Amino acid sequence: MTRRKFVPAIVPEIDEATAALVRLSGTIAGGSEPQLRKAIAHSWAVARPEWTEEALLQSYLFAGFPRALNAMREWRKVSGRLAPAHDEGAEHEERAGQWRAEGEETCALVYGEMYDKLRVNIAELHPALDAWMVVEGYGKVLSRPGLDIVRRELCIVAVCAVAKQDRQLQSHLHGALNVGATPGQIAGAFAALDGLVDPEYLSRALAMFTKVLGKQSE
Repeated sequence: MTRRKFVPAIVPEIDEATAALVRLSGTIAGGSEPQLRKAIAHSWAVARPEWTEEALLQSYLFAGFPRALNAMREWRKVSGRLAPAHDEGAEHEERAGQWRAEGEETCALVYGEMYDKLRVNIAELHPALDAWMVVEGYGKVLSRPGLDIVRRELCIVAVCAVAKQDRQLQSHLHGALNVGATPGQIAGAFAALDGLVDPEYLSRALAMFTKVLGKQSE
């Protein structure tokens, strides 16, 4: 039986390296070990190694530590790159205040006019989640300089799509546009997930994106 292929209605416009990072992020979240090895090998071949390492690091926020650890282990095997002797991510005591400030700035950039409402909503769920989101997520991880915020958001879109987390996907579709991703890049991110996510869901996700575009143009 021939597998139905996802055909995006918006023309994808995404470079090979970014598509590889998006595919890798989605594979970490929901792929098999053979798929992960293939995605890492492809990213090693076409993307800057520092970009790949940042995509791997941020995956723990959205896919969990077990999958992030497995992915990083495979990356070390494929790339032959050793872990850095030191990284700012380990400087918890010295950088907590800086991470909070950078996290607030990055989170506000991603969520735009919805930022204040987001902070209230998350704090109402639990104040610890609000603090961790800002300091841990948007500060310590997503504000790191090794990968630009547009590619980070496209990778997050991929993980949300693979996990079929519609609410978070919608938020990060807005976020990707807010930080400067083009409609073609986002369509390209969906296209890069072909085979990881069933075509029906990808079509539904693209329809969601069309609505997001309409809201942002109002």
